[in-house]
Amino acid sequence: RGGRGGRTRLPCTDCVPARRVEALREAATAVEQEKEVLLEMIHSIQNSQDMRQISDGEREELNLTANRLMGRTLTVEVSVETIRSPQQQESLKHATRIIDEVVSKFLDDLGNARSHLMSLYSACSSEVPAGPVDQKFQSIVIGCALEDQKKIKRRLETLLRNIENADKAIKLLEHSKGAASKTLQQNAEARFN
Repeated sequence: RGGRGGRTRLPCTDCVPARRVEALREAATAVEQEKEVLLEMIHSIQNSQDMRQISDGEREELNLTANRLMGRTLTVEVSVETIRSPQQQESLKHATRIIDEVVSKFLDDLGNARSHLMSLYSACSSEVPAGPVDQKFQSIVIGCALEDQKKIKRRLETLLRNIENADKAIKLLEHSKGAASKTLQQNAEARFN
């Protein structure tokens, strides 16, 4: 619209509507993240060691409640679209493909998958990493939109937590098998003595 002297006024980037739009995007992103956290929490409760130590009736009741909560959580649909240049779109696809390849190898070699994910995560971190950094992945992530960089980092954090939880569950299972085996062996020895 024209101002004095026929000049065209540029829309202000610090006006109330612009701030409200950014606040809306931030709030929607927070809801998206909260949904992810809740789903992960419900999943970890369902697979926790504590679930194995309660009665069948209590376990069934907790599973029904967890499934109901999971279903209710999944009904929440929030989508914050990120505006990307073609180069950013290609970088995002490439980064996602790399992560998906590592995830597909989880069952084959959990230890190697963990160390590879750690090097990918280190590439996304602004802090000095404790381990090696995947330089190629870092340059790909830098080519992504800022919002996508944050999402990639969150996905890697979630995957690393899931590996850690799976590793703990495996160790607990091995420990309980070892304890059960030791008890059986002691019982067998007691019978023969």
